Amino acid sequence: MDRATAVPRVDSLPGDRAVEWADYHHRLAAPSTYVYEFVWDATGEAVGPFCTDVDGNVLLDFTSHVAAAPLGYNNPALLDRLRAFDAVDPLKIAGQDFYVSGGGPPDDPEFPGPTQLMDRLVAMTDHYDMDRVFLSNSGAEAIENAIKICYARGGHRAFTFDGAFHGRTLGALSLNRSKTVHRSGFPEIPGVVSVPYPTTDREYETRWRTDGPGGNVVADALDPDRGVIDPEEVAYLILEPIQGEGGYRVAHPEFARDLEALRERHDLAVIADEIQSGVGRTGELWAVDHLDLTPDVIASGKGLRVGATISRADVFPTERGRLSSTWGAGDLIAAMQGVLTIDVIHEENLLANVRDRGEQFRSGLEDAVADGDAPGVIDIRGRGLMLGLEFDTKRRRDAVLEAAFQRGLLTLGCGYKTLRLLPPLDVTEREIDLGLGLLLETIDDVAAETA
Repeated sequence: MDRATAVPRVDSLPGDRAVEWADYHHRLAAPSTYVYEFVWDATGEAVGPFCTDVDGNVLLDFTSHVAAAPLGYNNPALLDRLRAFDAVDPLKIAGQDFYVSGGGPPDDPEFPGPTQLMDRLVAMTDHYDMDRVFLSNSGAEAIENAIKICYARGGHRAFTFDGAFHGRTLGALSLNRSKTVHRSGFPEIPGVVSVPYPTTDREYETRWRTDGPGGNVVADALDPDRGVIDPEEVAYLILEPIQGEGGYRVAHPEFARDLEALRERHDLAVIADEIQSGVGRTGELWAVDHLDLTPDVIASGKGLRVGATISRADVFPTERGRLSSTWGAGDLIAAMQGVLTIDVIHEENLLANVRDRGEQFRSGLEDAVADGDAPGVIDIRGRGLMLGLEFDTKRRRDAVLEAAFQRGLLTLGCGYKTLRLLPPLDVTEREIDLGLGLLLETIDDVAAETA
């Protein structure tokens, strides 16, 4: 497949083989979240955002596996280095408690592994004075360890935000406020306080002002005269700099400045959930880098290929055995992918590409809305290549998602009526134009059909 000339090509979706695979899968798999019957053929041609399904259809993937494949399919810079590694057994070691060498000295090994991944992450968070990492299997585990180390410092209360999504483990679920189905019937950690998420999108922006009584929602709760929570009881505040499942809502910069003041005033520990927004997705290494807010802990996953809880030595517990995890970052291939992904982002200057291509995509969408060529779109938000289109109704959003799929463009929903777009970080100008054209054609056709 030639990336420079590839285009989506669809005969029928889902095709006969895709239906066969999906039916077989569902005879074995417990119910989960399924968007459409797209069955990627891992043996077929794929490069960048282009991939082939089991029926030979070529699709343009603007989901990046929900940001878990930040370099798209078969990035040559990453693959070339992986091919040089001869597979060994075991490929998994029993987590961070066991050491493994890829040959050579630790500061320049022949093949990087978990130790080198931690080294990259410390370098990526040095501006927050972070110097310690605990690796785990997933983003949810990264969140679990983030809240554990904050609880260990003291306090039994926590702040979360309306619309938040932090994972599927019981601790993370206790912090979720995006959809009822995530938490319904499950036990929860006590002491979690939910407050409105002050965002920049027009539907919610007027619901908050600034620091002081009657303004910032967190400051109000902690106010010594009018508040209802003793700051000494608060273990942490957790937020997504850009909410994912909550609808790609961006944290208001003035609110972030208020949080920074509260952090200093009350020694409030701030956890930044960067599972979906981190590792270059927004045009900075971390989405919180766009804000005047200093996180005490960063939780990463997805694009990193493993889970990671990143903080300072004074935040992590000092007792041995306080944290541990079988298989946590023990997958040598996944750890190597994480290192190489970070290296490719730096070596190919992909942060600049994310900013440029994100602006190209956003400007194209905004121009279409201004010209009346995107009927039903009421808001465009996000940063870099983490973009959301909010529609006037959920029905229209769902129709656009399905119709785009039929054209060979993969997208995802989030929030109640928002479509999310996550092209790979190395997406080209041509590919953005291609995806933008398909999306606008789809929106127009859905509008004509509904009319």
